[in-house]
Amino acid sequence: VGVDAVVNMSQMTVSQMSIQNTTSSGQQRQHWLSEQALAWSGLPVVTIRPTMFLESFFALAAPTVRNRDRIVVPFGRGKTSPVAAADVARVVAAVLADPGPHLGGIYELTGPRSQDMHGVAREFSDALNREVTYSDIPAEDWERELKELGLPEHLTRHLVTMGELHRAGRYDRLADGVERVTGRPAISVREFVSLHADEFGGRRS
Repeated sequence: VGVDAVVNMSQMTVSQMSIQNTTSSGQQRQHWLSEQALAWSGLPVVTIRPTMFLESFFALAAPTVRNRDRIVVPFGRGKTSPVAAADVARVVAAVLADPGPHLGGIYELTGPRSQDMHGVAREFSDALNREVTYSDIPAEDWERELKELGLPEHLTRHLVTMGELHRAGRYDRLADGVERVTGRPAISVREFVSLHADEFGGRRS
């Protein structure tokens, strides 16, 4: 029995990488290498490249939003367009249900807007009916805080790199992969936070 399709869950940052130009994140480098290996393999591959997941805010923002109504990450003025895991799952399910039309395809997945963290904070504010603001933090301070949390070194390095790439504008991307594959647009930051309001301290009445 042959393989109908291999769906490779990669990352959007891979689209900006080459053998001469990778990143300091081991995870991102491994995603790039995996794409190359699968391309050489001759297997029927569909590549999924999501940007940062909205669920990352559970770890990166929820504690400070709950306690201080503030998002504190080292993204500077960089823009971002995070996507929900549920939207990524819908894309993968659609591909697996009928892989033929998608073979050889590369789908980049983002949310519906690319905006800086002040814009993200405004969407949090709208969803929670209270003012949430964004505070930038020096990368070295954030790295120290991550290490104090006891995170594995590779994850700390990945998150620090993600901050660096945000500051450099590398996450300022907008793609229609979710809607193109599923027929439904990706959910926004506001919709996501509304669905998970309790994680962020609840909606003020």
